[in-house]
Amino acid sequence: MKRSQFLLALASFSIVGGSFFLRTTFSSTNEPKIITDTSRYKEIRNQLWSDNDQVKHFPNEIPTDAKDVRIAYSPELLQGSSFFQIRLKQQPEKIEKLLSQYRSSAKQKYIGGNTNEHINQPSGVPTTFFYTSDSHTESFPASYEILVLNTEDKGRFGFKWNHGNSYGVAINTSASEIIYWSEKW
Repeated sequence: MKRSQFLLALASFSIVGGSFFLRTTFSSTNEPKIITDTSRYKEIRNQLWSDNDQVKHFPNEIPTDAKDVRIAYSPELLQGSSFFQIRLKQQPEKIEKLLSQYRSSAKQKYIGGNTNEHINQPSGVPTTFFYTSDSHTESFPASYEILVLNTEDKGRFGFKWNHGNSYGVAINTSASEIIYWSEKW
C-alpha cells in the first residue's frame, strides 16, 4: 500500500469514527431512557438507583392488581440529572388510602404543573416532569395532586437548587392512578 493510500484510508476512518462519536455523544445524552419493560422495575429500584432512601416510598414490586404500568428511568450521566418514575392504576379504594397516607407526610403539595412551575412559587421546591405521560406533555394536568415527600438542596450560596434531589408521588383519584417519582440533578 502506498503512503498516500494509507493516509487517505486513515483520514476516511478518522472522519467516520469521529462523526459516529459526535453523533452518539450529542444525540443520546439528552434523551431520557424510557423503559416500558416492567420486568426491569426491581432491577432499577434496587440496583440501578443509587440512593435507596429516595425510592423507599416506591412499591417493592409492581402490585399484582396494577394496570397500565409505565416506567420512565434515566440513569445519571457524569454530573447530569437522573429520574425514575413508575405510573400505575389500582383500585379506587387503594388510591384513596395512598392519598391519605402521603398527604399526611408531604412537605409540599401542588395541583398539576411541573417542576419549573413549582419551584417558582413562593417557598416552592423542585418536583418532577410528567415523564410517564401518554403524550409528550411535561406538565401534570390539574387532576393530579403532587405531594413532595422530601427535597434536599445541595446547591451552594447564590446557586440555590443548583444540585439536589426530590421525591414524592402524584395522585389522580379520578383515574385511580399513582405516580411514584424521584429526581436527582
